[in-house]
Amino acid sequence: MDNIILIGMPAVGKSTVGVIVAKRLGYNFVDTDLVIQEKEGKLLREIIAEVGPEGFLKVENNAEIEAEKTVIAPGGSVVYCENAMKHYKEIGKVVYLQVSFETINKRLRNAKSRGVVLRDGQTLKDLYEERVKLFEKYADVTVCEDGLELEETIEKVLASLN
Repeated sequence: MDNIILIGMPAVGKSTVGVIVAKRLGYNFVDTDLVIQEKEGKLLREIIAEVGPEGFLKVENNAEIEAEKTVIAPGGSVVYCENAMKHYKEIGKVVYLQVSFETINKRLRNAKSRGVVLRDGQTLKDLYEERVKLFEKYADVTVCEDGLELEETIEKVLASLN
């Protein structure tokens, strides 16, 4: 159980924080969105356009990463994937990078172009409220980022691992 899995909404900085935390710990870093894009040969938004939100979740649920001493940044929708989350809980510590809806709304200009899984008629606020419950359910540790600079978030993540 020597991996760190960063979960949270799109635009919380899972990849940015993850890369730096990995460097500081001497760990590897894996962004599962990039793994999926490489495996499928398409951008996330193209996969979602082709197979729809439910089809994309099937792809994400099967993107099990086998790793040691690795910081893993899965996509925000991974919390809908019970198999994937069970796997992550078994192989590491799940850290929820939490921010307010207001922060997400400011950071996330165009959810669809980022490959965010939104169902027809679902707003970003709906998505946020739905996912927060799941992030809290799976988190071993929660790090609130609101009002923090990147370096402060990284320090809080590192401190939470002890």
